[in-house]
Amino acid sequence: MNMTKTAWVFPGQGSQAIGMGSDLVDLPAAQAKFAQAEQILGWSIPEVCQSEDDKVSKTLYTQPCLYVIENVLAELLLEQGQQPDIVAGHSLGEYVALCIAGVFDFETGLRLVKRRAELMDSASDGMMAALIGFDREQLEQQIQQTENVVLANDNNSGQVVISGTPAAVEQILPKVKAKRSVKLNVSGAFHSPLMAEAAAEFRLVLDIVAFQTARIPVLSNVEPTPATDGEVLKDRLVRQMTGSVRWREISLRLPQEGIEQVVEIGPGKVLTGLIKRTCPELKLENISTVAELNP
Repeated sequence: MNMTKTAWVFPGQGSQAIGMGSDLVDLPAAQAKFAQAEQILGWSIPEVCQSEDDKVSKTLYTQPCLYVIENVLAELLLEQGQQPDIVAGHSLGEYVALCIAGVFDFETGLRLVKRRAELMDSASDGMMAALIGFDREQLEQQIQQTENVVLANDNNSGQVVISGTPAAVEQILPKVKAKRSVKLNVSGAFHSPLMAEAAAEFRLVLDIVAFQTARIPVLSNVEPTPATDGEVLKDRLVRQMTGSVRWREISLRLPQEGIEQVVEIGPGKVLTGLIKRTCPELKLENISTVAELNP
């Protein structure tokens, strides 16, 4: 057994890639989950992921695809007898973290993600932009002075995402020194107060779902402190759609909890890249394919 204290982290929107999960389709465990997902969603995850027109990058599809593929990979790790000591997920990834922690089952989580994706996909009139290598003090000052824009993702000291009305985002960008700023290809101002209407609708769906006590502590996006209480985790999830993803603080919390190793489960290496900058001493690993699942 692995005695190294380990965190499992699950990426969110932005980590998807055409062809992701294609190596899973031959595994019986994955086939069962894909079939279950197709009944709930009304479309095939492997088909969407293989689609050459990058269908997988449309919010409506991205979120369920990531949720299912990350779940399949994590379940395979659990079957190998591996166990995380703490879990966290970036935005959509938090749903996988909660599922793996036993807060709700796979199907319940997928139904939530389906609704979340629909609501976020139909949100409009918003813009998000990433700033890389920027002046934080300058940015915070500009955000305070500008209406309708917030810090949506605090990823690490050198990378953040702001979210708000197009006018507000466009107003701030030229005023903050940054190596690079990139407008994100999303339908709305995610993780901002502009999502309040979608969040209120989503809350009605969450209200009727029972959240169990987590068997593994979860670090939430809006509260980067470990929690296992189902009601606490639900309250944090309710706030997630309009709240900031505090990933930098999640990263800083890991060593405080005695974590020595972080395994990013899902496509890409976004989260380990973000954590590396904040906590260079942590051992980082990525599992995005069956081949990377070391027996």
